[in-house]
Amino acid sequence: MTQSVGVIGLGAMGMGMARSLLAKGFSVAAFDLAPQAMAGAAEAGIVTHETPAGVIEASDVIVLSLPLASHVKATIEAGLAAGAFKTPKIIVDTSTSEASVSRELAAKLADIGHGFLDAPVSGGPQGAASGSLSVMLGGDAQWVAQAKPVLDALASRVLHVGPSGSGNIAKLVNNMLVACHMLTTAEGLRLAEASGLPAEDALSVINSATGRSALSEIHFPNWVMSGSFDSGFSAGLMRKDVRLALELAQESGCAMPVSELVASLWSEENSGVSDNQDFMLLGRVEAATEEKTNG
Repeated sequence: MTQSVGVIGLGAMGMGMARSLLAKGFSVAAFDLAPQAMAGAAEAGIVTHETPAGVIEASDVIVLSLPLASHVKATIEAGLAAGAFKTPKIIVDTSTSEASVSRELAAKLADIGHGFLDAPVSGGPQGAASGSLSVMLGGDAQWVAQAKPVLDALASRVLHVGPSGSGNIAKLVNNMLVACHMLTTAEGLRLAEASGLPAEDALSVINSATGRSALSEIHFPNWVMSGSFDSGFSAGLMRKDVRLALELAQESGCAMPVSELVASLWSEENSGVSDNQDFMLLGRVEAATEEKTNG
């Protein structure tokens, strides 16, 4: 029997996942605060509900795609208060959340017979729409096994990292590195330009050598060198992830001097990029050469 799936949060990621699940034969229910997103979901053939609790009640597996851990917690608590957990449920939280919150919610739901998986994703809106995300999964193996059909529909790679909270930790480590790679790659290309080597030529060498990364191989060619700066991921979301990573480091007693510098450089004051702008703007190659010309 095919599981019924709910999606709560229909932003660029949530809408892509909902459409991907629908295309793969799942019945999909959804909710979002934005009327435009709800209308788009309805037009795609997704059943919309007036509340998140309605989605939870109607679904076996509920995928969350929300901005903050506080939103995740509030959604679960509202569902519990509304009596939406009458039958066994599995929550798959794809948000970049906090390990402590995931552990708290997993324990609370396990006590009453429900599953909670922290399942942050990588792959962006394109990966969400095509069902080719990478999922970093934390939670009990029994819930992972039961949610496998849904996870396989969403992702080409599902990595069960460990117990509850492990997926959140892995995602924060990953995104902290992305934030670092963005700045170091941009600086390397600026050095090339300032020294007389076109950034495009330098990038082709980097991507054939040991300095390469996903940022240099995918993000810079597609969204920086092209001048489009439209990856679909905002600077504000990356700043949130960097902040969460540094908070986790503080809680864990782990010194992070490089990451602290990166956080400072990523600030709106120092970067000139606002929260609602695309995070690829931090990779602008021309910034340093302009400063040199104007200096």
